[in-house]
Amino acid sequence: MPSTKKIALHEINTSRYNEEFHEVCKLGDGEFGSVYKCVHRLDGCTYAIKKSKMPVAGSVYERNAMNEVYAHAVLGKHQHVVRYYSAWAEEDHMYIQNEYCNGGSLAEVVEEDKRTGRVMSESELKTIMYQAVLGLKYIHSQNLVHLDIKPGNIFIHRNPKFLQSPESGMESCGEEDEEEEEAIIYKIGDLGHVTSVTNPTVEDGDCHYLPKEILSENFDHLSKCDVFSLGLTMYEAGGGHNLPRNGPQWHSIREGKLPSLPHMSPELNQLLKVII
Repeated sequence: MPSTKKIALHEINTSRYNEEFHEVCKLGDGEFGSVYKCVHRLDGCTYAIKKSKMPVAGSVYERNAMNEVYAHAVLGKHQHVVRYYSAWAEEDHMYIQNEYCNGGSLAEVVEEDKRTGRVMSESELKTIMYQAVLGLKYIHSQNLVHLDIKPGNIFIHRNPKFLQSPESGMESCGEEDEEEEEAIIYKIGDLGHVTSVTNPTVEDGDCHYLPKEILSENFDHLSKCDVFSLGLTMYEAGGGHNLPRNGPQWHSIREGKLPSLPHMSPELNQLLKVII
């Protein structure tokens, strides 16, 4: 007669990550976790899987990881927010399975532009800003704020329909929206700092992009904090490199004294100053 004894979780030695996914490569490292490009062994689709670097129980990462899962559950699906598929714990490490964006992050574009001396065109910058604003508007419409908008958290997906040589069998397999016809889609990701506007639990993001209100624990206008961070993100993407993390220039920018981008129009420069 089969035993009715339940198996404790720590007695289960199977690994969902190893059994269900083939790890292709590491995409990047963050403060709390690493992200890997993986192909699902059953559906053949490519995903980005974030794995915590350390055990999550009782750690700082636990709240960030659960924040990310809860935020994705509330947000559902939107064209300009990185799509969430699943999350699980394995040997006390957290795994989060997200949409794979095949163009990397805006931070990588910024670094490559620095290295090569390329200057982003105004039309390209406006496209990125417009799409990021749509994603941010959706997050805010759900009574949530992101609180860590920066180039590293804006991801790029290149639509295979517009590519000359698509990576056969290696694209992410999310359902395409009928309106998703752009050659390049920009999506907001990494929701570990997301919190509710009405009952906020705020953990500081990257100080290069944070407004002074967050650091002084003034949480009255959290959605405007996201807008401020987006403004500095666009400024950096447009060629305003090397944003300070502190000091006199940091404070000067937060007083609205943002240096102009010489290759951008006066109208766009004024817009960026208004945003911050």
